[in-house]
Amino acid sequence: MTTIAELRSEPSRGFIVANLLICSLLWGSSYLFIKLMSGEVSALAIAASRGILGAAVLSLWSLGRRRSPLPRRAEIGPWIMLGTTNGWLPNVLVAYALTQLASGPAAMIQAAGPLVTALAAHLVFAEERLSRRRLGGILLGMAGVALLIGPRLFEGGGTALSLLAMVGATLSYATANLYVRTVPAATGDPARLALGQQMFSGLIATTLTLVVLGPAAFLPLGGHWPAMLALGIVATAIPVTVFMRLIRAAGPTRAAMTGYLVPTVAVVIGVVVLHENLELRQILGGCIILAGVFLVTTAPRRVGAP
Repeated sequence: MTTIAELRSEPSRGFIVANLLICSLLWGSSYLFIKLMSGEVSALAIAASRGILGAAVLSLWSLGRRRSPLPRRAEIGPWIMLGTTNGWLPNVLVAYALTQLASGPAAMIQAAGPLVTALAAHLVFAEERLSRRRLGGILLGMAGVALLIGPRLFEGGGTALSLLAMVGATLSYATANLYVRTVPAATGDPARLALGQQMFSGLIATTLTLVVLGPAAFLPLGGHWPAMLALGIVATAIPVTVFMRLIRAAGPTRAAMTGYLVPTVAVVIGVVVLHENLELRQILGGCIILAGVFLVTTAPRRVGAP
């Protein structure tokens, strides 16, 4: 088994590329599965079921490795934090947003996540300091975000709220990316972080669903169980585990490059499977965002950075 000390060493390019592709392909498919259920299943119920299924799969895997799935005292804080910032909160926001937005534009907004992560990482981690190239990429990407969502915000109504929900989800994911890097090695095993995130994500989201909507909120899932299983296992449990390993090894800025790839996967699936149409403004805005993310995440680290 790979140790935390080994993960702290500089990872190979092949390791980064392989893990980025796995995360991006599986996470990109989540928009399809959510879209298939949105409108009939509430956002809270989707988030709750997604967390429960992810936690169940990862708990079984942990038991198969002869490890207890229950948290140790030192793990409770990180598990709750990640269960919120990388779990139930963005899951609810994304599920709500997709009731109004096509999956392609929604994924493009989330593509701005690496830009937010890079800007915040500059202030927190010495090895993530912004070069001129990274700063230029952030400014370029933010211009793309403004082009993509600006006109819709002025229209108001449900579409504007959905756009704001996607922005909120993006900020939440960025917070989680930065937080993972600060978790002490003793409590930062990637597999257990993934397990804890899903466990508390499912627990909190289920509690909120029962309190706010009642048990009847879960009934519509009966007609969408294939999509729900795919969302909870294929598009959640597996990529979360891979991503935790990646972010611990490669750092938040390079791990956040999934934001460059996920929208591409989501857009292609949306057009091919859901027959979604993209406006020229959306295409241009998305391309500008992705260009900015590319500049930020492929820029070399500063000389002398650890």
